[in-house]
Amino acid sequence: QVQLVESGGGLVQAGGSLRLSCAASGRTFSRYTMGWFRQPPGKEPEFVAGISGSGESTSYADSVKGRFAVSRDNAKNTVYLQMNSLKPEDTAVYFCAADTTWPRLVQTSATEYDYWGQGTQVTVSS
Repeated sequence: QVQLVESGGGLVQAGGSLRLSCAASGRTFSRYTMGWFRQPPGKEPEFVAGISGSGESTSYADSVKGRFAVSRDNAKNTVYLQMNSLKPEDTAVYFCAADTTWPRLVQTSATEYDYWGQGTQVTVSS
């Protein structure tokens, strides 16, 4: 069983920045591919970014490329999402998720992830 706890969400003006954190339980964190997803109001969850267990491979949705950066610290069992140049359309509940199938490339489908955090709200005002 893996528990994931996100933090760092909040209200920010357009053009601002936020850093989300996701702390994970478990002694094999370095084997988990980690993903960030978001769910805007009234919409389905969408892939935002992902990072392989070693941190060597990352993947981003086109909508966030060049603005968001995913990273991880395996010593701290934590994955991060640095969000810069935020736009109102980035407003959503953001979730981190763990894919415990190892080894595997970063997956972009939510169905490939086994464990999910409770989510953290990000609101970007115009």
